[in-house]
Amino acid sequence: MRTARTRLGGLAVALAAGLLAIVSPALTSPAEAASLQEVTGFGDNPGGMRMHLYVPDRRPANPAIVVAMHGCGGSGPGFYSGSEFARLADQLGFIVIYPTATQQAGFGNCFDTWSAAAKRRGGGSDPVSIVSMVNYVQRQHGGDPNRVYATGSSSGGMMTQHMLAVYPDVFKAGASFMGVPFNCFANAADYPPGASQCTGGAMNRTPQQWGDAVRQAYPGYSGPRPRIQLWHGTNDTLVPYSLLNESIEQWTNVFGLSQTPTSTDTPQNGWNRRRYADASGTVQVEAYSIAGAGHSLPSTGMAAQAVAFFGLTGTTPTPTGPTPPATSSPAPAGGCAVGYAVNAWTGGLTASITITNTAATAINGWTLAFALPAGQTITSGWNATYSPAAGQVTAGNVAHNAALPPGASTSIGFQATHTGDAGRPAAFALNGASCALA
Repeated sequence: MRTARTRLGGLAVALAAGLLAIVSPALTSPAEAASLQEVTGFGDNPGGMRMHLYVPDRRPANPAIVVAMHGCGGSGPGFYSGSEFARLADQLGFIVIYPTATQQAGFGNCFDTWSAAAKRRGGGSDPVSIVSMVNYVQRQHGGDPNRVYATGSSSGGMMTQHMLAVYPDVFKAGASFMGVPFNCFANAADYPPGASQCTGGAMNRTPQQWGDAVRQAYPGYSGPRPRIQLWHGTNDTLVPYSLLNESIEQWTNVFGLSQTPTSTDTPQNGWNRRRYADASGTVQVEAYSIAGAGHSLPSTGMAAQAVAFFGLTGTTPTPTGPTPPATSSPAPAGGCAVGYAVNAWTGGLTASITITNTAATAINGWTLAFALPAGQTITSGWNATYSPAAGQVTAGNVAHNAALPPGASTSIGFQATHTGDAGRPAAFALNGASCALA
């Protein structure tokens, strides 16, 4: 069970370069800089979820809304700091909701895509909580009900497809990274990995069966269906690559389309794209196979492609400069402590790092330097930037954890591959000062 939990936990990606934009005269400009804020009391919350919200400084009167969802073991703030959606929101003026799942299913912080309540519109659990968050943004920030979108990674990618099935009248499009088709999981006991029929590698239903599952989630619904973009790595073994084809079958059936793409191309090296358009030429389903990628999406540039698929690149743009590099305080006079916990499996591991400022003075901006054991390579991380991916690594703060008052701690982490040595680094230095090992 520990292996199952760690392999799903804390998935995130490095920040990516932003999209170019054009000035819009309809944008507002608050006096204070935007930051991630937690919202409580947002409405009906049967899933017991937490809500974090990113409202960019400059936005139109009725901004679009993007719901961005983390993987198992992650959190809304973690997905905020480890993905590029907030930066794109700064440039394009949309609002981002970052839900935090609290359901366990034996693994921790996974979005409920397995229960009977979650599989029908208005049934309860996480889907109702997420729609409450959307309604809150519409009430409090004038969010445009005609431009609501969902995206997410792993468990969040699963929930993306789930929300499009259960609430087709709320969401206009979605981008699912490493997800599964709607109603893939029979119940909580079937949730991945291990003995799951869904993610065990042998799931194979007909397009009609997949499409019927979506139609049964909201019986009688006859309105437009949300468009969907699907992403999967060809070397993903945690959520098998074969499930991309099952998702294609499901959503092309929902739209009444052939499983033969209307076009194929390679937008960039290693990205193989299949498009499925209707008679009018509108692409309703778009699928990306990322050559050689494991369970590590989205990576650089993919969020921008998702936002472009939503149609947001030319609607509410905001010119912003690149994110400035992290700046560091002097080395902490008095010390620092680092806790480092590894959970490993054959060929992979996750590392959870706790950094504590044990000095008497505050730190405003930090870098943590350490040497990974030979054969370890970071594939994704959360709550920090990591460079390079192997050897002598430097982890740098992100916006929400740059300040460490005396006695304060912050938690960061990463997922990595290894060739046999899953051990921990021998030493750590915070802003150049050696840290005690906690």
